[in-house]
Amino acid sequence: MKIYTKSGDDGSTGLLFGGRVSKTDPRCVAYGEADFATSAMGFARALAKEPRVQEMLLQVQREMFTLSGELATDKANYEQFTSTFQPISAANVEQLENWIDELGAEVELPPNFIIPGASPTSGALDVARSALRGAERRVVALAESGMLPNPEILRYVNRLADLLFMMARYVDRELPVEIVTGTRIEAD
Repeated sequence: MKIYTKSGDDGSTGLLFGGRVSKTDPRCVAYGEADFATSAMGFARALAKEPRVQEMLLQVQREMFTLSGELATDKANYEQFTSTFQPISAANVEQLENWIDELGAEVELPPNFIIPGASPTSGALDVARSALRGAERRVVALAESGMLPNPEILRYVNRLADLLFMMARYVDRELPVEIVTGTRIEAD
């Protein structure tokens, strides 16, 4: 099976359920950033040693594929998407919140900023979180331009970034944590 079609050699790409747009279209940029974040989550999952974290990451990676499909669907064809796939919903957001609360109950967060990288797994989780925040900014741009088909997507990526932060703290809960205390620079 060939994975190339050559149809994108002109700088365009196909949307789900029809239509072609430039690869610089805001939807393409958003789902491209979401894809990057999903891959970063996969790297974190490969490093994770705890089955609980691995399972959560695998589930959210699957949900991110759905989310990317939603972003890759023109609003005019969104009904066709929802008749084929289960879109991101408030229940997905609620599950993320439950996981954040569960992990948070086992972690004592310092009152200051945390320097990422206490372990390879937490470092990878923080990279995934940062990548997801980039996707979130693109999703916000879609919402502001009226191109976001499902408002739950914005809530989902925001909450997922919070979960990735908490996961990173959770996997490092037994390790010493470097915190940023902030130093004021006095003006002359």
